[in-house]
Amino acid sequence: MKKSTFYHAGCPVCVSAEQDIIGLIGESNVEIVNIGEDRSRIGEAEKLGVQSVPALITPDGNVLHINFGASLKDVKG
Repeated sequence: MKKSTFYHAGCPVCVSAEQDIIGLIGESNVEIVNIGEDRSRIGEAEKLGVQSVPALITPDGNVLHINFGASLKDVKG
C-alpha cells in the first residue's frame, strides 16, 4: 500500500495533529514531513497542492488540509 504524507511546521497544533494521524492510520502508513525543519520539501508540498499546514496527502494524491495552522507563505517567510 502506498503511504500518505503528512506535512507540518512543528507548531503545537501540527504536532497534535501528527499524533492523531499516526493514531488513526498507523505510523507505518504515513511519512511525516516537518517543513519547519526540512525547508527543502516546501516546494514539493506546494506542487502537491498544499496551501497550509498541517495537511495530509492521501495515497491517491488528495490534499486534506487539517485545522489551519499556518499558510505555506508564512512558513517560507
